[in-house]
Amino acid sequence: MKTVNRTGTHSEKFELLKERFGREDLLALWVADMDFAVAKEIEQTIVNRAKHPAYGYTKFPDSYYDSIASWLDKRFNFKIDNKNIVPAFGVVTSINIALKAFSKEGDKIIIQTPIYPPFFGSVERNNREVLDNKLIYKDGKYRIDFEDFRKKAKEAKIFLLCSPHNPSTRVWIKDELKELVDICKKESVIIVSDEIHSDITFEKHYPLPLIDGAKDITIYLHSPSKTFNIAGLNGSYAVILNDTLRDKYEQEQLKCGLNEGNVFAIESQITAYKECAYWVDELKEYLLENRQFVVEFLKANIPQIKPINSEATFLLWLDCKELNLEQKDLENLFINKAKLALNSGVSFGKNANGFMRLNIGTSKEILQNALTRLEEVVN
Repeated sequence: MKTVNRTGTHSEKFELLKERFGREDLLALWVADMDFAVAKEIEQTIVNRAKHPAYGYTKFPDSYYDSIASWLDKRFNFKIDNKNIVPAFGVVTSINIALKAFSKEGDKIIIQTPIYPPFFGSVERNNREVLDNKLIYKDGKYRIDFEDFRKKAKEAKIFLLCSPHNPSTRVWIKDELKELVDICKKESVIIVSDEIHSDITFEKHYPLPLIDGAKDITIYLHSPSKTFNIAGLNGSYAVILNDTLRDKYEQEQLKCGLNEGNVFAIESQITAYKECAYWVDELKEYLLENRQFVVEFLKANIPQIKPINSEATFLLWLDCKELNLEQKDLENLFINKAKLALNSGVSFGKNANGFMRLNIGTSKEILQNALTRLEEVVN
């Protein structure tokens, strides 16, 4: 994979270091996008479209819907009709729309911490109540507390599922998903399933609507943004198999004034899904090598830091509890001593003290530099 210098491109990952961490002289290993150049076909598509000097309102053509249906079929054997697809403008945006469409202020929403921060942020900003079904961390792996989930489902309107899970990188197995679906169906809970990382998995991933009983209670959210490193184009989509749910979701999205497409996002997605599967396969191989490098380095040189076995994504969840540091001191170790910008565990929930999240979607040289810096300040 080819890495690129993103200086001067208004990249959040690099140009918010001072604002977020208090200093600029850090290796940026935090925001969940990658340092890799996009596939050449995507770049050329954008260049070609940019050469046409009109960027007005743009419809979603049939080829847009066809590309999604084809991609989901080929990658997951998830067969859908084009009518099931609702173009959207970011997965987090869709989560907020679903909260408005299927719940009201004061309703209770299940999340599973540690979790991607916009999950609880979206619930709170929409004046809903968080029900935290905390994941169980044991023997270096996260599992679902089903006993607690059953209790909370009796009170909830919506369950926000992260599949694969961020930050733990768990790829939920079929039996786990089936149990979640059975509980939610029994208690009339709508599942909003964020599957944005599902193309980058190292275990078998099951799109939630394929689970028996799920199709009539599921809002499936996906995007090429993480997969192809095009998050800045703000393109995503929902797949909703139930007509009633789809109508409610679409009406709420229209209320927000979100009905126009981004010309470059549309063209990029079509190209990515039709021509760039090879790029994703190469990416996964590179990430596996990066993962192995980090795991072996930490085991040999900083055994107090234990990476959770990564089942998906370009993120590693680091268990740093054996360093015996308070979270603020752990952050200081990474930021001010090693000069590394990582996400602090507590940003994903109160039950993530002692953890840090590392983005390995970069060059091996940068990871080598980062780990060497960390070794020097720990040992």
